[in-house]
Amino acid sequence: MIRMISKSLWLLLFSVVICCVIYPVLVWAIGQVVFPFQANGSLLKADGTPTTKESEAVGSLLIAQPFTKDEYFQPRPSACSYDASASASSALAASNYALRNRVATAIGPLATYKSGANAGKPVGPDIEAWFKQDKFQGNLSLVAQWADLHNGVAQAWVGTTFDEKNPTPQQQYVLDWEKSHPDAVTKFKADNPDNQSPAPADLAVVMFETFSKENPGKFLSAVTKTGADGKSTTTIEPVADGADIQSTFFDLWLSEHSDVELQDVPGDMVTTSGSGLDPNITLDNALYQLDRVAAAWAKKTGKDDAQVRSEIEKLLRDKSTAPFGGLAGEPLVNVLQINLALQEHYPTKTPEGK
Repeated sequence: MIRMISKSLWLLLFSVVICCVIYPVLVWAIGQVVFPFQANGSLLKADGTPTTKESEAVGSLLIAQPFTKDEYFQPRPSACSYDASASASSALAASNYALRNRVATAIGPLATYKSGANAGKPVGPDIEAWFKQDKFQGNLSLVAQWADLHNGVAQAWVGTTFDEKNPTPQQQYVLDWEKSHPDAVTKFKADNPDNQSPAPADLAVVMFETFSKENPGKFLSAVTKTGADGKSTTTIEPVADGADIQSTFFDLWLSEHSDVELQDVPGDMVTTSGSGLDPNITLDNALYQLDRVAAAWAKKTGKDDAQVRSEIEKLLRDKSTAPFGGLAGEPLVNVLQINLALQEHYPTKTPEGK
């Protein structure tokens, strides 16, 4: 009996040493010697060159990160806000309006007409012109109707996670509105006796209803300004045009213009990946964004639009890759890599943000 236990313990010790010490150390050593770039996260420096030092890195070729400026290509939407520690898909059903709203919000500023006199032209200016009329299905107060129809979307605009000591600009706007509209807040509490201490998101619909009456043909948008001290501050202000209107009200506009024919949009432009961290987009997606990116860089550099477009398209095709050397699958473009290549191709005096 003792002999059997002794052999079992020796076997356990041997297995632990092999599997938990020798094998991991061997794999780590091979990775560091033979594949140091890949073994350390496929990190890139700001000039697009590989690095193994986290302090020098601006991102990884393996994990997506958000890019929002017009001069950059943007990755696929992410259900986890590009947080690698919270990798997840949206898991929204096709019948869930939150999914339709997210897709519509992404398409609005990008949609173009497919046929007719406006073929190739963006839909955005027409959405803005329609929005300023402040009517939906013949009724006034478009923003109020939007909030009434889609309570969850209105609450999401405000933000459902609330920190009293550090409110977002949207939440601060609602807090200020609450002070200036005591009657509306009193009525909300009377209609909702179980909620006598409403959070900003709870008041979203009521706030938008009063805002719509007081500001016909306008919506609320985050506006960032730089003060005399050089510091940037973001406030919420009424606007009559812009990307927020094009994205937020694209779905309502489309419901009233169901006869228009729009250009197809690449699927990966509006759908999240299973992880929410996909670092690549299809070449078709990148080419769909090309006009916006080229126009921004042409304005920034003062170069001819057509020349810049041609240069960036060449960069895209040079940087695109497909599985098995192009024998299978769609050509893909790594978003971080192409955006760093753009900064390298069109250098600026100061480092560019996202």
